[in-house]
Amino acid sequence: MNIQYLKAFYVTVKANSISKAAKILHLTQPGLSMQIQSLEKELQVSLLNRSNKGVELTDAGKVVFDYATTMLSLQENIERDLTNLKSDKKHLLIGSCKAVGEYALPCSIYMYKQNNKDVDINLEINNTNAVVKDLVSRTINIGVLHGYKSHEELVIEKITSDRLLLVTSLPLVKDKISTDELLHLPLIFRENGSGTRKTILESMDQLNIKVDDLNIIYELNSMEAIKTSVIASKGISFIPELTIKRELKDGVLKHIQIEGLEIFSDFYIAYRKEHELLPFELDFISFIQSSKRGFC
Repeated sequence: MNIQYLKAFYVTVKANSISKAAKILHLTQPGLSMQIQSLEKELQVSLLNRSNKGVELTDAGKVVFDYATTMLSLQENIERDLTNLKSDKKHLLIGSCKAVGEYALPCSIYMYKQNNKDVDINLEINNTNAVVKDLVSRTINIGVLHGYKSHEELVIEKITSDRLLLVTSLPLVKDKISTDELLHLPLIFRENGSGTRKTILESMDQLNIKVDDLNIIYELNSMEAIKTSVIASKGISFIPELTIKRELKDGVLKHIQIEGLEIFSDFYIAYRKEHELLPFELDFISFIQSSKRGFC
């Protein structure tokens, strides 16, 4: 398969326009169309439906686009790693779940950099499922996961635990509630794929509480956005204790205890089994696993 034609197809889909994609790729529109047609001819399928509104993927196109995303990412990663190897650079590629990445991990990276100024660090923050996907696709080499205990392609080692607290800024909510009362609270939840969401639902499942039993008013894909919403009295949510220590101390947020339910979330460091960790990557993993990591 011609990787150039695959990239032409991929960029066209992302741009949703033959003309825009042609400009991005520095091609003429007829030249770009010929590349896509050549790819369709090679695969013996139609990939795109063209209209005045742009381009739309066919069923076959959706399959090819998913593979194109992975293949082009691998190509970029190969080129990146070879460039780094030639230049002898120390480039640390880290992905982190949002519960740690938006709060604690930046402090740890700062502390690590004080003694490792020659290491360039790139941190990508996403939900746990996306971090796992990036690890497997080689976009990153080290990941910090929330509640993700095993994977056939990854080494996963626990680094710390934290309580998930139900918190509010609303003045009328009781300090302690029953599980029945929990079902009626206006909850703000993390999105599917989030380690925080997975941990909460697994804990509630032990009490035979399902996600449909809860009064979830909306979902957000950022713990910081949830924290801000709760402080603004828009709803109530489960938030990792390490991210709200100051707000609890200052009385901005209040912890609501739930009878018979205490939720602990586990955080893990992960890397590919087949990846031979470089000395500075091993050093960073050891640092994160130690008491010197400085989660704040």
